[in-house]
Amino acid sequence: MNLSQFFEHWKIVENPFRGEEARNDAVFARMSALTTGDPAAAALHSDFEKVLGDPARPSTAIVFGEKGSGKTAMRLQIEARIARHNRESPDQRMFVVLYDDLNGFLDRLQSRAARHADAARPARTKPRPARSRNGAEQREPDGAEVFKRIRLVDHIDAIVSTGVTRLVTALMSRGRSDEPAPDVHGLELAARRDLLLLQALYDAGEHADERTRRLRRLLHLPPPPAVMWTVLVVLGAIPPVAFVVWSIFSPQGAQDLWRLVVLLVLLGLWFGVLIRRLVVDRFRVRSLARRLQRQLRVLDRPERSLARALDALSSRDRDAEVLPVTESEDIRYAMLARLRRVLAGLGYAGIVVIVDRVDEPRLVAGDAERMRQLIWPMMSNKFLQQDAIGFKLLLPIELRYAVFKESSGFFQEARLDKQNMIERLSWTGATLYDLCAARLNACRAEGEPPISLAAMFDEDVTRQDLIDALEQMHQPRDAFKFLYRCFSEHCAGVPAESGQYRVPRLLMETVRRQEAERVQQLHRGIRPA
Repeated sequence: MNLSQFFEHWKIVENPFRGEEARNDAVFARMSALTTGDPAAAALHSDFEKVLGDPARPSTAIVFGEKGSGKTAMRLQIEARIARHNRESPDQRMFVVLYDDLNGFLDRLQSRAARHADAARPARTKPRPARSRNGAEQREPDGAEVFKRIRLVDHIDAIVSTGVTRLVTALMSRGRSDEPAPDVHGLELAARRDLLLLQALYDAGEHADERTRRLRRLLHLPPPPAVMWTVLVVLGAIPPVAFVVWSIFSPQGAQDLWRLVVLLVLLGLWFGVLIRRLVVDRFRVRSLARRLQRQLRVLDRPERSLARALDALSSRDRDAEVLPVTESEDIRYAMLARLRRVLAGLGYAGIVVIVDRVDEPRLVAGDAERMRQLIWPMMSNKFLQQDAIGFKLLLPIELRYAVFKESSGFFQEARLDKQNMIERLSWTGATLYDLCAARLNACRAEGEPPISLAAMFDEDVTRQDLIDALEQMHQPRDAFKFLYRCFSEHCAGVPAESGQYRVPRLLMETVRRQEAERVQQLHRGIRPA
């Protein structure tokens, strides 16, 4: 017998326990469709409401969970619940910033660190690798220095850049994307200028400098001083040329010296405007762009692109005191405040930042120390408890162990007692049974009544037996693997014509022991999966 025949007997159209990653899980998507916009409502974790909080008043939550405990599924559920809230309460919408793809963040930091190291190294010198006592070369792990230099301002820059890029892309789409374009006509002048400044600095979209000029026209902002000086350069050439033409065709006389003086004055004024536009302004903008590029380390913006974008701003917006040209955290908080004001003018009551997949980036590769160095700069009560901003940190369990090793000073700064912290995203056997039953019935053929998970096992296997077995799996992913093995091994051991469509108790117990041992070895780190 094969699995298709087995599931066909039970009127199941899709294997409920095949998926192991929520992002690519077709059953999770099916459950989303069956629950009217709230994915896997029957499979919500008991702590989900605490993590989500009130969607109209964003709050911070920190969750620690094992691999396979459902952190990514919870992230998808948070997104779906906020999307539903936005549809039902258009005057209290939340703007979601997904801060879950940290590969680009770390790669840009590594690339910047490598360029600075090469620039600081004297010419024609080659670094000598360190050697251990036995003479073997010792090399620092790839990217290790990057994690030691991660700052809170780098995270703020990346979060603002992600939000601004998404917002500007929606504005530029004009209905050509799935996300509706916000209406900018109701924005006040100050908010429109803030949006243009944020785009000029933080837009990570392609041809960002060109998008600055398009956005200025879309926002109906007055032309920048650069345009005025360019017009003066063009128009300033007209009086000297006209005067020369007039002098050529006018009669010569005693006024020759006067004509020469006037021509020199006109040429001097024009050259002054030309030098101001082509030399002075360009030098100032390039110098400012160079300082910005040095500080905005997580953005992949060339200096020329930044300079062109800055050239489209007003003189007041190019003031170095309000731009992130230093390591000042206050300026970064001011940039977050600008983004909040812009979003408030577009109908958003707050921002929700979701941090996930911390252990997956190439440079992290599951290393607990690197994860700690990556996340710990964000463990600041000032950062996590901002008005109208809620952070949802879905973190690996290794960071929970690191938290308990920290000093009292760390706890005073992070104030984890105020962050809705979930120490472990744990599942009981009963909750795993409900989750598996929900997935099973989500895959039943249309019109078929629900069935019990215990009905697919022999009569001597009770519901409590299955709950006890699932209790030893600890996580949804391992629970799915346990049931998948039960069904697949049962099918492999019986012929199709036998009509044995229930899993016997002996097979269930054998698989339970093997899977429980696998889970224990996985937690001890001596088994890959």
